[in-house]
Amino acid sequence: MRWLVGWSSTAAGAPGGAVGYGGRDEGRYDGGDTYGGQVGYDGETLHPVGSQLLWGDPDPLWAVGDWRPDEVRVVKADAQTRIAVLGTCGASDEQLRVGLFAARGGALRHLTAWPGSYTAVVQVGRRVTVCGDLAGARPVFHTPWAGGTAYATAALPLADLIEANLDFGHLAALLAAPDVPAALHDSTPYDGVRRVPPGHALILRAGAREIAGYDPVASLAVAAPPADPDSAVDGVRDALVDAVRARLSAPRHVPDIDPGPVPGMGPAERRAARGMPVPGIGADLSGGPASGTLALLAAGLPGMPGTVLGHGTGAGERLLAVTFNDLTTRAREEELQRAGALAANPRLHHVVVTGAEEALPYADLDGPLTDEPGPSLVTAARHRARLAAGSADHFTGYGARQVLDAHPARLADLLMDRKRRHLVRPVAALTKADGSVLVPARVYGAARRLARTPYRAGVENLADRLLHRSFEDDPGGAVGASLAALTWAGPGPAARWLTGEALAEVSVLLQNSAHRAGVGPGQRPGDYRARAALTRHAADLRILEQAAEIRSQRLHAPFLDNQVVRACRALPETLRVQPGARAAILRTVLKGAGITDLPPGWGAPAHGTTATTARSGLRLATDPLLTLFDAPLLAEAGLIEARVVRKAVRAAASGEPLPLDGLADLISLELWLRRLLSRRGTCWTGTPARARAVPAGIAPQRRAVSSGG
Repeated sequence: MRWLVGWSSTAAGAPGGAVGYGGRDEGRYDGGDTYGGQVGYDGETLHPVGSQLLWGDPDPLWAVGDWRPDEVRVVKADAQTRIAVLGTCGASDEQLRVGLFAARGGALRHLTAWPGSYTAVVQVGRRVTVCGDLAGARPVFHTPWAGGTAYATAALPLADLIEANLDFGHLAALLAAPDVPAALHDSTPYDGVRRVPPGHALILRAGAREIAGYDPVASLAVAAPPADPDSAVDGVRDALVDAVRARLSAPRHVPDIDPGPVPGMGPAERRAARGMPVPGIGADLSGGPASGTLALLAAGLPGMPGTVLGHGTGAGERLLAVTFNDLTTRAREEELQRAGALAANPRLHHVVVTGAEEALPYADLDGPLTDEPGPSLVTAARHRARLAAGSADHFTGYGARQVLDAHPARLADLLMDRKRRHLVRPVAALTKADGSVLVPARVYGAARRLARTPYRAGVENLADRLLHRSFEDDPGGAVGASLAALTWAGPGPAARWLTGEALAEVSVLLQNSAHRAGVGPGQRPGDYRARAALTRHAADLRILEQAAEIRSQRLHAPFLDNQVVRACRALPETLRVQPGARAAILRTVLKGAGITDLPPGWGAPAHGTTATTARSGLRLATDPLLTLFDAPLLAEAGLIEARVVRKAVRAAASGEPLPLDGLADLISLELWLRRLLSRRGTCWTGTPARARAVPAGIAPQRRAVSSGG
């Protein structure tokens, strides 16, 4: 894991800390010896374990973890005006300086408009500004501490700092309504640690904090101006090309030197067995349009994508394309064939990673502790098997569906803008998939109801459903899923297995949110639901990166970059809702980049295999899962009853139509709690041994509204 952490104190100077700056005037961090700090319980100086100081007191900032030298840059205008950028950023030092001057005057959007995925921190005197991203893949957290405010890009270090207990209201909302921002609000699993919403920045002035948005949001009162589809797609192409080029232009990194041969193993097998990625740049190649687009762009852009400085022929090695072949199912044979056809490109070196029962979900329940819980914990071993064969810099297509596809609730947005004729094709596609002549009337009626339902009424309706345990059967097929999504807010798939007390607490959270002054997102329902889905997906990808992490490897998800997200949001809804829109947009992107030779059927929708593999994994892991829920921590916290979950696991393994996503949420949260409570140590040095998160274990507070409300 890698994060940055710092604080802003009310005093002009922090007692017990040295004043100094460890960075150069501009460029990369030089690893200076000075550090800033704060006095701990017994007069000792606090600083993060394994950290490098970027600047010192009175408002110090550290970079923690295995950051590469080129991933940490500090540019300074004067002694009290500077900017730190951590991550992959395509801006030059001069562009960072211009952004610093703009931020000094209060303009924050400039800090988020460079290609790449990064976190920017600006200090102007005693004012510190930390910018989160639009998707939520690089969040910012904060908590009151020592009369000021501490902040970080991970929640666990802040929880250690204040010895935070668990926020059971947040955990209940994470299971009951994971896609509803009104339920989660700005809470985290740790009581007292808060999250900055996506598209916002944390501004600290001598310890006082403020949350400010830096990106405009579509208004509910005024329709968006009509966008030209061609120019909007051109914008997506330019943003994607810039995002890929920012990664290609970064220095190459060689993983740890291979210690030597192993009998019967080639170099690639040896690296994979030792958990070492291949030097250079690679990409996923699943056969789908998103990963294929990134692989072809990365291989086609100039800059010798596979070459490591000082290694190779100097003429450029081929880009490593990794395809995962699940041997337990044959539902993806067409995608695998398309991946093989794409890999025939001479710029690509194709590697197929096979996985049998040992790579199914739930096959490996051991793993590292992540910053927060997430459903990807149950599939981390499956992804780690694929990533172990990847490169030191590995492109993935995560997020393409969320930023390009149309959430079903966008049909209501079209009705609000009086664009009924654009509903014809998506409704016809649903009718064809279902085969019922009643589909158009049902979909149109649901979209019309949503368009006429105020946000407050939608949230209150969900609160009432949770309070009275009103859960419908798992919707089957595309039509059922679309109808269930045509609401402002819906219950999560795990809600049906929560206790009445937990559901009542989430219901109270929702009611308080609905009655809060100035309530309402100020957005259209489709845009609101799409942003919430993107935030949840980005958060889960962040957890997946930590759970399946390969040493010395970086995962790159260009579709979640700020500029790519902005370009995709500029796409007109009338284009976005059409069947096959994502594949058509990406085909146009590749054509604009000079890539036209695509295999037949490229971009065709894949038949869902997630449910099949999840049920197979449940069937094989039934006994370990039942053991896991013999005395679960979730039951000790009052969120579930163990016998109810054990019964659901047996039923799902036997083939009953239960929401498998809900079981994944429950199991992953139980795994995360066990890893958190079995953890030793802390993220800080100079603190007593007791200074860590959840020092007392599971100690639920019996109250109607948790501190996360």
